[in-house]
Amino acid sequence: MKLKAVLFIIKKKLSKSALLFLAITIHNFPEGLAIGVTFGALASQVPNVDISIMAAISLALGIGLQNIPEGAALSLPIRAEGKSRAKAFSYRAMSAIVEPIGAVSGAAFVMSMTNILPYTLAFAAGAMIFVVVEELIPESQSGGNSDSATLGLLLGFVVMMILDVTLG
Repeated sequence: MKLKAVLFIIKKKLSKSALLFLAITIHNFPEGLAIGVTFGALASQVPNVDISIMAAISLALGIGLQNIPEGAALSLPIRAEGKSRAKAFSYRAMSAIVEPIGAVSGAAFVMSMTNILPYTLAFAAGAMIFVVVEELIPESQSGGNSDSATLGLLLGFVVMMILDVTLG
């Protein structure tokens, strides 16, 4: 119950753009963590983990591709509030800087502690799903753009499935 109270207070004090910035920044760390864990497992040849270089590259490529519309989803509301292009770009860059930090952390963790690999991957996946369901999907359905948002989601899903089949 305390978490809901904290989230309620944060939502009341911050603007929608600030909340979106915070959500995407929090979301980017586990994305980087997932990439780092994958490449770290590949580099350390973790036993019982069958990871190919193509699987690691396809994960990084998939996350990189989904970062393009994610960046627009953050930058456009900031521009709509009347802020400059440079300000919108800098907010997007600040939210993205945590991804390489997560990647380096993930690689370091998996290379030194292979026993926690399943838990690290589960945390990264759970955090990404939580942010998408809690913040991004509801926000995309507001403002009369539900049809285009749904089509974008479906198109992104199709692209990711094509990447999964062809690359890994």
